[in-house]
Amino acid sequence: TLKVEITEGVIMENAESAVAILAELKNLEIQLYIDDFGTGYSSLSRLHTFPTDALKIDRAFVSRMTEDEGNEAIVQTILILASHLGMDVIAEGIETIEQLNLLRALQCEYGQGYFFSKPIDSIAASLLIESQPKW
Repeated sequence: TLKVEITEGVIMENAESAVAILAELKNLEIQLYIDDFGTGYSSLSRLHTFPTDALKIDRAFVSRMTEDEGNEAIVQTILILASHLGMDVIAEGIETIEQLNLLRALQCEYGQGYFFSKPIDSIAASLLIESQPKW
């Protein structure tokens, strides 16, 4: 399945056109993710009108959530909102076991970041997957 990530800013620049284009992509069975969610561009009143599959929580919230309860609350709110809208959530920028454990406690199912691996090529990615790491 092809998955396309679109930043909040791009969607919100011309929301009406974006909805039409996103709907066309969904008709082609392309999964749509809103990247950098929570960085200030989204209109929550419009979020449910976008035909998206997942929200990606911006790393700025994830990186500070173990140090600041306000950021933890934002992450938790995004998780609850996405759940009610039938969307998946991917937490970006996981760098520590503490962040991973907190995200698990908040029932975040997907994450990415340097804690798991720095960017690698397809051969190294295949080897990593085959090693079946237990995070």
